[in-house]
Amino acid sequence: VQLQASGGGSVQAGGSLSVSCAASGRTSSRYTVAWFRRAPGKEREFVAAIIRPIGRTRYADSVKGRFTISEDSAKKTVYLQMNSLKPDDTSVYYCAVDTTTREVPTPYGTYYRYWGQGTLVTVSS
Repeated sequence: VQLQASGGGSVQAGGSLSVSCAASGRTSSRYTVAWFRRAPGKEREFVAAIIRPIGRTRYADSVKGRFTISEDSAKKTVYLQMNSLKPDDTSVYYCAVDTTTREVPTPYGTYYRYWGQGTLVTVSS
């Protein structure tokens, strides 16, 4: 499985950005796509995830109500819409795939086998 992350960029606090993750290669019929992020000097943290194709989602408390994860099944692409952005959201955002069949997405990065290259989101105050 290959993952191509795109989008991101720079925005002022309170603004919006969207990042996307396109999957290619051999994928199973059901898997989880997640977004993680890593800010400078900090550890990687879970942001949001969605189980394809059932659409079950999970969010980190820090982004609930501001970020929305969604998918386009035909394009094998998962989107992360980020609204009301804060300077603390500044990070490199990575998408990842967990191929284990689950009922609820896991927030633990060690379970995600495939990772995209990351895309930078910068939020200025």
